[in-house]
Amino acid sequence: MKKLSAVVLALALMTPLASCTGQYNKGQSGAVMGGVGGAVVGQAIGKSTEATLIGVAVGTMLGYIVGNEMDKYDRQQLNYVYETGPSGRQSSWQNPDSGNTYTVTPQPAVQSSSGTCRKAEIQAVIDGRNETTYSTACRDASGRWVIQ
Repeated sequence: MKKLSAVVLALALMTPLASCTGQYNKGQSGAVMGGVGGAVVGQAIGKSTEATLIGVAVGTMLGYIVGNEMDKYDRQQLNYVYETGPSGRQSSWQNPDSGNTYTVTPQPAVQSSSGTCRKAEIQAVIDGRNETTYSTACRDASGRWVIQ
């Protein structure tokens, strides 16, 4: 009964976090969901509090890695648009993991106190919801675009 209580406690602690994941990035959401899954698997395999805690730790780490990779794909695509996209012309992609789609319209590069910068309008369909946002990226010392 004590072992079952540990699983219930772990799930009770993780469930409120999982419900809030919409306001965090995919890496954080993946960490929460991985932690919950890891707790269940750890308890099922090891049938002890220690196994449950190890499952939480491993699941959290793996969930973060997987979730962060999905974010990284979109950042790479956006960086490519900043680097090569013609001003005023839309570039689009669909994230193969999330299914989210993005259409980015970059503006001409300008010189500012931060160096060479470019603005862009980003239209996204995320989980079926249309969202529009604006971003600015500036080149860093190594020439990479960094979103401000």
